Amino acid sequence: MSTSHARIWVGIDAGKGHHWAVAVDADGVAVFSTKVINDEAQILTLIDTARERADEVRWAVDISGRASALLLALLVAHGQQVVYVPGRTVNRMSGAYRGEAKTDAKDALVIADQARLWRDFAPLDTPPELVTTLRVLTNYRADLIADRVKLINRLRDLLVGICPALERAFDYSSAKGPVVLLTEYQTPAALRRIGVKRLTTWLERRKVRGADAVAAKAVEAAQSQQIALPGEKRAAKLVGDLAHQLLALDERIKDNDREIRETFRSDERAEIIESMPGMGPILGAEFVAIVGDLSGYKDAGRLASHAGLAPVARDSGRRTNNYHRPQRYHRRLRHIFYLAAQTAMMRPGTSRDYYLKKRAEGLLHTQALLSLARRRVDVLWAMLRDKRLFTSAPPVTQAA
Repeated sequence: MSTSHARIWVGIDAGKGHHWAVAVDADGVAVFSTKVINDEAQILTLIDTARERADEVRWAVDISGRASALLLALLVAHGQQVVYVPGRTVNRMSGAYRGEAKTDAKDALVIADQARLWRDFAPLDTPPELVTTLRVLTNYRADLIADRVKLINRLRDLLVGICPALERAFDYSSAKGPVVLLTEYQTPAALRRIGVKRLTTWLERRKVRGADAVAAKAVEAAQSQQIALPGEKRAAKLVGDLAHQLLALDERIKDNDREIRETFRSDERAEIIESMPGMGPILGAEFVAIVGDLSGYKDAGRLASHAGLAPVARDSGRRTNNYHRPQRYHRRLRHIFYLAAQTAMMRPGTSRDYYLKKRAEGLLHTQALLSLARRRVDVLWAMLRDKRLFTSAPPVTQAA
């Protein structure tokens, strides 16, 4: 079949159940517009249809996550060029097109037309198996942590309606012993009946660290309240159920962390990343899951820009050297570098010396940490580029 166009651009508004694809030619005129179920057979039909319409096909999508995983895998497997058009760009540019309606077809048209007009969108490729596995594991860990926070908030809210003193006595988010206590004893009356000595023995049988201190503090809180609050019996049962769920969730998080460490350390870069102070296996795994093999970054400055650690110029007229915090960056990548810098700053070494230097220059705590994080991006980039472990002394430059 003869082709009618030299090149077309196909924009795809991706979704979980279906995608919408619109193709435009070199003049921006729509070639075809169709709905595609998120299924291998229909996606392959779309690829064949696009190939029949033009000698060269360029593809663009607005989602690079799980919803478009099958689509991207099939496009890459068939040698198609795909770029990522951010959703923010699609949202802003939609106002430049005719009509106020927002539909999947219009979004797909905007995606295709932006890919036609601009050549600097990031290309997409199928990530290696290890990177994909780390993305799945780290995203699952984030969901588990969010569930844990919700459970703790519900538990504390119910516990306030039983005994406010007992709710204030412990930090249930960081200590396992108080949570074990709540699986059986939730009311002041129950704690007063068992007493400190028997409660200590009960906690020791369950391998609670510092059982005597936990028991003493719990009974002390119970003795400060003699009245039984309304709904106490039912609330106590719910607190016990939440405590059991929290302990089970902690075990799932522990198993997930172990799997993340094992998967991350199977990468040849793991030893280099972990040698940098503050970069443990969890942060290192999240870093690899986001940046992949670093092929998408030209230099350390691009990586810092993606992490939101490179200031953006806001010059106009006579106003020059006016820099602001960037608005478009990867929040989680910035958080990784921030946490790593914060951990490294707390221990003696070059990171702490640099932090104290910035504080002496008048920077606030957050500003000094961000400055340290920006410096550490350059160091980590150089380590990965040269395949060198971290050393506190800078490498000696050899004479030519």
